[in-house]
Amino acid sequence: MSASDTVQSPLRQSLPLPFRRILLKISGEILAGGPGWGIDLGVLASLAGQIKSVSDLGVQTAVVVGGGNIYRGVATAAKGMDRAVADQMGMLGTVINALAMQDALENLGVATRAMTALAMASVGELYIRRRAIRHLEKGRVVLLAAGTGHPYFTTDTAAALRALEIGADVILKGTKVDGVYSADPMVDRTAVRYRTLTFTEALSRRLRVMDATALSMCMDNQVPVIVFDLTCDGNLLRAVSGDAVGTVVTPE
Repeated sequence: MSASDTVQSPLRQSLPLPFRRILLKISGEILAGGPGWGIDLGVLASLAGQIKSVSDLGVQTAVVVGGGNIYRGVATAAKGMDRAVADQMGMLGTVINALAMQDALENLGVATRAMTALAMASVGELYIRRRAIRHLEKGRVVLLAAGTGHPYFTTDTAAALRALEIGADVILKGTKVDGVYSADPMVDRTAVRYRTLTFTEALSRRLRVMDATALSMCMDNQVPVIVFDLTCDGNLLRAVSGDAVGTVVTPE
């Protein structure tokens, strides 16, 4: 019987609550607000409000933001470029998004620190693991930008790596859809949404949870991943509170 065929117990029975520390991964496309590119300030403010609601609970929160909403604007120009150069452009896109999120959070009175994997002393601190953990312990929301600092790695992999480094209890992957499906629900009406999956199932079925490198890292280190719709106001708080939101991907 597949994971999607069974009735699952509430998440609060399978994961420790409240979470001591979380890593929130936000896709850059969410910030665009629609099919376009750039940053929708209304969406940005809404996401900042959700992050504040979690931080106010005392949950130590680190955020990795993708750069798809920025990079899409230069993707055509990037065709034919050296892959390393194109990836570096993408890293800069994540820095733009992190700074926008930092401003939105601080407008709500949330203490933050922006940390980058590339040296950019005038806009953020260089990422140092112990310093990031110290910021979290002091109640600051830490915005982790520029991916891993190396080309050929996605921001999903960066999220998995940073989650392991800072000792996050869970990775919360915020997307535009309400979980992981057996197929693209926009194309296939018979697509089934999974309530729970194992990492082995996600990898073997090639489901679009995270890239294979990121999933393998989470599997090897037993860090659960929750994929959920972040565009629905209050869903982040529900996920942190242990409500059954989205799809939970766990070890065997």
